[in-house]
Amino acid sequence: MSIKKILIVDDSPTERHFLGELLTKNGFQVLSLESGEEAVARVEEIMPDLILMDVVMPGMNGFQATRTINRNEATRHIPIIMCTSKNQETDMVWAKRQGAAEYVVKPVDPQELLAKIATF
Repeated sequence: MSIKKILIVDDSPTERHFLGELLTKNGFQVLSLESGEEAVARVEEIMPDLILMDVVMPGMNGFQATRTINRNEATRHIPIIMCTSKNQETDMVWAKRQGAAEYVVKPVDPQELLAKIATF
């Protein structure tokens, strides 16, 4: 699959800006949302090729949003990369169990993120 459109889901304007700039400079079309609820509500409308999902957000967290998106027949094919400051092994295992394809720890290493995106 060739990744062109990426959805960033993060409650931090700074993170959305940083990731958006990085991805735009590398030729991706970027959309961003501020919450897990918003992502779940709009993912079918947006239909991104890939989602970068924060974990710690008010309301629905990234684990819950990932699980919901992954259980929806229309969106389960969309790879999700968890992009979070949570760096414990248990968090990484839980993310995979919710349906995340990859896991990147903040602060994000731009080359690591781009390399992971290139695998899809």
